[in-house]
Formats: sequence, C-alpha cells, structure tokens
Amino acid sequence: MKLIAVDLDGTLIKKDRSISTENVKAIKAAQEKGDIVAVCSGRSLQDTEDILKLAGLDCPMMVGNGAWTYQDGESIDQLVMPEGITEELLPELENEKWYYEIYTNQGVILLEGGKERLRAEVQKVQQENEEVTTAWSEEEMGIQYAQHGTGYMKDYRDVDPATAEIYKIFVLSFDRKRLKKLRDRLSPRTDVSLTSSGITKLEIAHPSVSKGYALRRMAEEMGVPLEHTAAIGDNLNDLSMFEIAGTSIAMGNAVEEVIEAGDYVTKSYMEDGVAYALKNYL
Repeated sequence: MKLIAVDLDGTLIKKDRSISTENVKAIKAAQEKGDIVAVCSGRSLQDTEDILKLAGLDCPMMVGNGAWTYQDGESIDQLVMPEGITEELLPELENEKWYYEIYTNQGVILLEGGKERLRAEVQKVQQENEEVTTAWSEEEMGIQYAQHGTGYMKDYRDVDPATAEIYKIFVLSFDRKRLKKLRDRLSPRTDVSLTSSGITKLEIAHPSVSKGYALRRMAEEMGVPLEHTAAIGDNLNDLSMFEIAGTSIAMGNAVEEVIEAGDYVTKSYMEDGVAYALKNYL
C-alpha cells in the first residue's frame, strides 16, 4: 500500500476547479488496488471538499498547505495561528492596503472591496510592467472569488480570532517587488511559516505548517512508512512534500525548482499528468 499526496492547482485540477475524467479514473483505480490517494493543497477545507464532491471522489485531505489534516469527516490535526500573531499581522496588512484573505475553520473570508484594491494596484504596475495584463490579472482575481465556502469582510476587524481559528493568511499582489519586500520583512520571524503557490502569492501560517509536515502526520496516522509515500506537485509549496516522500513526481508544467527536486517528471496538468504518473511511476 502507498500513500500518494496530490496537489490541486496546477496539478490535479483545471482553472475551472474541475478534475478530468482520466484523472478521476486513475485515482479510483489506485484506490481499488489499496493505495491511499490524498489531496494536499493550499486551498481551504470547504473548497477542497467541494472540488472532490463534484468529481465524485472520496479522499483524505491536507489543506491550507498542511495546516489542517482531515479524513472521513474528522480532523486528524490542525495548526492554528496564535491570536497574538494574527492580531499583529492583520492590522499591518490592512494599513498597507494589501489584498488578503483569512482562512478559518468556517471557510475563507474575502475582502468586500478586494477586486477594486487589486485593480488599482494592477493599473499602477502596468506603467512599469506590460506583462501584467488586465485579462490575466482578472483571471487570477476570479480564481480567488470562485472559491467554495467563502464569507466576506470589510476588513480584518470583522473576524474574531478567538472563535474563527485562523490557520492561514493569504496575500495576493501583482506588484512582485512589493511582495518580495513583504516576504523579506517576514522571513526572519520564527513564529510564522511562509510559502507560495505562485509568483503573485504569499501564504502565512503557523510556524510548523508545511505540506511535508502534513504528509508525515498522515503517514503516521495511516501506518504507512515514509518510503511507501509519494508526492505529486508543481510549485514551491510542494517542495516540502518532495523532501519527505519516498517518491516525488513533478508536473510537466512545474516551476524549475520543483522539476529539479522530483524523481520523475510527468505530463502537464492539461495533459492529465496525475493519471500518467499514477499509471507509469507508481
């Protein structure tokens, strides 16, 4: 038996949140053989549940980049950000007019005026960088607002950290220089973890959070030796899984660091790369 951790965005799902028929068939075939196929994503629990339900799949889930591990309707492990940290970081993000989302036990809380804030940033960035097109930025924004299980806030003060159980703060920005400065400012801290699933994104969580942590935790829960685990992914937040897994498989569309770290490289997510990996490498 193997435990196979599969990323979602850029790996298993298309931009419309759907999972292809070939990928669904391959996952079900692996499950029928006795393997455990788990989803490991930066997305929220509610959004991940909806994606799997629409595809007719039943899989264990590691969400929020490993902050929350969930199986058979029960929480195996959850790493919540301490209130003191969120009470410090969220006012800073709001005062500096970042676009941010708050991941809670009840779902993802989005900014009511978030698109307007991002559009203003895009107009400013386009003066220096023509690669940031309006069409692409609108598509990126649309992905965030298409998430399942979301709520809305005017700002962070609408969310009570004492009851919300915040497990991730997500920042989206099309100003890559500004985003790098924010990451550099937070990097020396030991009370948070930082990762990214794309050039426009920064994800802040509990210091122990990583997909690698979640994979190790789930392997312990399932009684699967780490040498019998595998990971499939495409972006920087998947590297910690690759370090833990017995076998690591990079998507054909993966960033260079992930391709270099993988034991194998499969086809792209648009070519059913997960199905190809399950059939040929595991």
